[in-house]
Amino acid sequence: MSVCFFRGWRKKHERELTPEGGKVNTVMKIINTQVIADTQNTRLVKLTIHAPLIASRGRPGQFVILMVNEHGERIPLTLVDTDPKNQTITIIVQELGYTSRLLAAMRAGDSLYSLVGPLGHATPSRKYGKILMVGGGVGIAELYPVIRLLKTAGNTIYSILGARTKDLLILKDEVEKFSDKLFIATDDGTFGEKGFVSNILERLLKEDKDFQVAYCVGPVPMMKVVANVTRPYNIKTWVSLNAIMLDGTGMCGCCRLTEGGKTRFCCVDGPDFDAHQVDFDELASRQKRFLDEEKIKNHE
Repeated sequence: MSVCFFRGWRKKHERELTPEGGKVNTVMKIINTQVIADTQNTRLVKLTIHAPLIASRGRPGQFVILMVNEHGERIPLTLVDTDPKNQTITIIVQELGYTSRLLAAMRAGDSLYSLVGPLGHATPSRKYGKILMVGGGVGIAELYPVIRLLKTAGNTIYSILGARTKDLLILKDEVEKFSDKLFIATDDGTFGEKGFVSNILERLLKEDKDFQVAYCVGPVPMMKVVANVTRPYNIKTWVSLNAIMLDGTGMCGCCRLTEGGKTRFCCVDGPDFDAHQVDFDELASRQKRFLDEEKIKNHE
């Protein structure tokens, strides 16, 4: 059922996206690629993609699901930026498994097999007051558009970014542009403070009682720690969850999680969830479901 739904959506929107008299392969074309971080073990690539409808409708917090080729898997990626004027969207991918490596290897002029979006609920544009924004690793790519949104809404933004090392710290200048204060931590101390974002977070919470909201995106263990740090201070804390997905419509159930004892679906109920209500242990376990299959695919 989900496959039929997806194929029908794709045919409909390819016609909608294709300029009159043009060819279907002009849709979902890669306009530009840029390697923004590259170390021995990790590589992150920013891609700009021609996607007129998504560019006109996508909002901060939403995501897309794409396929690199006809036989590939479908993977969700956050909308880092949208440009309605130029009819493009921007995503950032970290090479981890087979499909992310294929995507990162694409070049300008290549076309994706499919691209669906915008999906999920956009993050509300509200004025809370003073906000803590915490991002780790590639999660900074998801945090940045929300920082920009909430700063535009009139909030005071304290941003905390974390990475394993200086060479993996992404979007620093972009985040700094929309932040009133920026703090950086690296595991090895090559940039900013040596340590973890949670150390900076706890220090700020002890020094300043005026923070109204915290928003966090990053690895599951990091988000769990951040939730535990903010809980004693009774600060509303949101996390953006990018769980394993298939159809992105709530039918397959792959991205289900537990929030406040109730089953939710990341694709249709999220991606933002109450960090103090999420069962992070269950989420971490579910994220490991296909590790064996991924290892086999990576060695083919």
